[in-house]
Amino acid sequence: MLRIVAMVVLAMALATPAPAYEVVTVPDGGTLAGVVRFAGPPPKLDPLPVNKNRDVCGDEKATEALIVGPDHGVRGSVILVEGVTRGKAPAGEVLLDNHKCLFVSHVSATTTGERARVKNSDGILHNTHGFLARTTVFNLALPNRDQMIDITRRLGKPGVVRVVCDAHTHMFGWIVVHDSPYFAVSDDHGAFRIEGIPPGSYKVTLWHEGYRPRGLDKDGRALYDEPRTITRDVTIAPTATATVDFELK
Repeated sequence: MLRIVAMVVLAMALATPAPAYEVVTVPDGGTLAGVVRFAGPPPKLDPLPVNKNRDVCGDEKATEALIVGPDHGVRGSVILVEGVTRGKAPAGEVLLDNHKCLFVSHVSATTTGERARVKNSDGILHNTHGFLARTTVFNLALPNRDQMIDITRRLGKPGVVRVVCDAHTHMFGWIVVHDSPYFAVSDDHGAFRIEGIPPGSYKVTLWHEGYRPRGLDKDGRALYDEPRTITRDVTIAPTATATVDFELK
């Protein structure tokens, strides 16, 4: 129950109504760059048992709740520049692929109204189910290999969408929907870079899904602690690069 309440609060915080975003030319845009690192030894996370279709999926899958590289960079953190109402055009579509019984990418980010699709690359039934807090935003049966369904109109407001497969309890992922294209997902080294930001002062928020094990839910799905958020103030100067690093522990 506490997890549900916290997810509702987080989704409401990230879904605060914002002015409509306007695409304009940004001739003197600046850049935000940095690295997300894990401080100290990361927790050891148990693999997730596969409940069905083991001939395709295998007996277990490594969890992607926390991926820390050899240099302690954290993959899959989302960095959001808040309060940008005019600026560059969105970068392109998001494709959430059911691939080898995992969601690829495990963490995605997109802008409201930008094209987004769900795909099934496996030859088995996947039922891709997305929740914004406790509200279903899409619930899609994909029984066929290479089947794709457009979900663009279902991601119409900012927030954090948790995605599960109703057919496979080990599968979960995230789509973070932002109100502008000023976001990035950290790479295998924990690095991120956001370009073309209009000069000014902003709040920058890091979001990470949470990774301390909290047992299983009633359906046998692994539970982790609440998503982490860290917010910093940053000033973007014309044509300059500002550096902001984040630390998880």
